[in-house]
Formats: sequence, C-alpha cells, structure tokens
Amino acid sequence: MSLADDLNLANFDANKALRYKRQRDDLQHQLENVTKELDAAQKALRFIESTQSAALEPPQWLSPAKPKDSNATLALLLSDTHFDEVVNPDEIHGLNAYNREIATMRLHKWGTNVVKLSRHYLAGIKYDGVVLMLGGDTFSGDIHEELAETNEDSMLGSLLYWSEQICASVDLLQREFRKVHVVAVPGNHGRTTRKPRAKMRAKTNFDWLLAKMVERQFAGNKAVTFQVPESADCLFHIYGRGHLLTHGDQARGGGGIGGIWPPIMRLRAQKMQRYMATGGSFSTLWMGHWHQLIQTPGMIVNGSLKGADEYSVVMGFSYEEPQQAFSVIAPDKGIVWQAPVFCMDRKREGW
Repeated sequence: MSLADDLNLANFDANKALRYKRQRDDLQHQLENVTKELDAAQKALRFIESTQSAALEPPQWLSPAKPKDSNATLALLLSDTHFDEVVNPDEIHGLNAYNREIATMRLHKWGTNVVKLSRHYLAGIKYDGVVLMLGGDTFSGDIHEELAETNEDSMLGSLLYWSEQICASVDLLQREFRKVHVVAVPGNHGRTTRKPRAKMRAKTNFDWLLAKMVERQFAGNKAVTFQVPESADCLFHIYGRGHLLTHGDQARGGGGIGGIWPPIMRLRAQKMQRYMATGGSFSTLWMGHWHQLIQTPGMIVNGSLKGADEYSVVMGFSYEEPQQAFSVIAPDKGIVWQAPVFCMDRKREGW
C-alpha cells in the first residue's frame, strides 16, 4: 500500500470517527431531553397520585343529621363552556361571538348572577353551602382539525389560564356561601385521544386535569371540598337524596320530531337501572353536552356558556342564549326552585 493510500485511509478513519462522535453527541443530547421530560412526567404523576390519596369524602354539611327546615343548598351546573374556542359572528349571521376575552366576561357574569339570584330574588334563605358541578366540555380541545386551527391557545396554555379563572369562581362562591363542594366529570371534547375511549376515560381528559389543578389550589381550605372520580359519572348526596352527574355524550340520537328527549330519557333509565342493581340510586340526573337548558325535578340538562357556533348554525339547531342551570334544594322537598343563569352581555362584549 502506498503512502497516498495510507493517508486516504487515515483521513477516512478520521472522518468516520468524527461522524460517530457527532452521532454520539446527538444521541446524548436526545437522551438528556428525554430524561428531562421523564422527570417532568414523573413529577406530574406524583402530584396526581398525591391529590388522589388526599381525596376527601363528601363533607358532613351535605347530609346533616338534623337539617333545619329553613335551610337549603344551592346546586350549580357549570358545563359546556368550551373555553378558548373562537366563534366568528360573521360566519353565523351575527348571532354570537366567542373568544377568551368574551368567555372570561361570561364566566364573571355567571358568578355575579348566581349571587344576585340567590341573594336578591330569593331573599331570606339561609344556605348551608353550594354544590358546584363541573359537567365537562370545559374546553373545545383540539380533537378536530378546525378547532386546532382556530382555538385561541394550545391546550396547555388554556389549562394554565382557565384553572386560574375557575379558582376565582370557586373563591367567589366560598366567600359568599361559606362552603363549596365541587363535583367534576369529563366531557367528550377535552379528551386527549382522537376517538372516545372507555378505559382511562377521565385520566386522559383535560377536564379531569383542570379539576385536579383546582383541587390542588384549595388543598388547605377545609371549606372547599372535591369529588373528582376517575369514572364518567359521579354519584353524590344532598340531604340524603342521590344525585348523579354525567356529561351526557353517552346518549345517542336526538334527531326527528322527538328531539333530544328520547335519547336522554333512555340514558336516565339505563343509569337508574344500573345504579339500583348495584346498591345505589339517584333522584336527579345532571348532564351537559346538549347545549339546551332543560330543568325538571328528575333531570337537568345544561345550556352552554359558549352559545351558538358555526356547527350549530350549519346543522340548523335552534338558538339559545348562553345560560347555565341553577337550583335550590331543600332538606325535605328536594329541588324547590330552578332558574337559568344568563351569562351574556352583548353590549359589554362589544360585538
């Protein structure tokens, strides 16, 4: 072998060694990034496990041994807020507008109108506390391409902002009514998977994570308690009567002359049969999903904070002003008063 061949071979080996060194450095850098992400994921997992282990049982005030006849509990359903979805009024004939700024205004108006209804329209009632039900679809999510393109923020950004706003709403209720019990179930829009799933339905949903973030914020406050199960339903009791919270997306159908009544009545009957067969029962079923406020003693279907959007207009659904369910529950009578909490102020929202 000639000297030139030796030099070429040496250069080849040197270039090969340099290339391997660069590959090694790249892999080392990737490993460091993966390690950092794993550490962050483990910290998040430890936090979630700690909040689960510290989960509180339903508070005593929900089912006192000897409730006073003059007392009552306020039951509020907050669902289908679809935070950070953007609705363009030009696309729906000016029927509605929605974005983060407007949603913040509507959430604030919801809180002030809850106080107005309970304190001014129903003066004289002494409230034992408030049950706040978070009924799912807190976010529109990014499971659909058009939502991912038009939402105001990423899901992580939305979680950060709206967890603070929900905490502020819970704080308002606690200051006004002294005790708050928060019950939460996941909706269908906040899921992290493209297709709905049965296994790990709650823990793969941003609605569940937001509720856990709010629970963590109030961990040291004994006046604010939480029920955030890993299931699609949550059964709780007020004055000894069972109440069941679910999102409502398990119901199928809703078209034709009967509207949403056949599927939601079937859903109620199915759940009633299952819970009675397993040793539980409920007098009232609470759900969201349908964006239509229906209030009866045995079933409450919630409206939407978002209101009309492009999908509802294209599909020809009826218009309903943004509103949420409000109920007063008495010890011996159950639900004795129901009303809508209107949330929209078009002039202030500026559209």
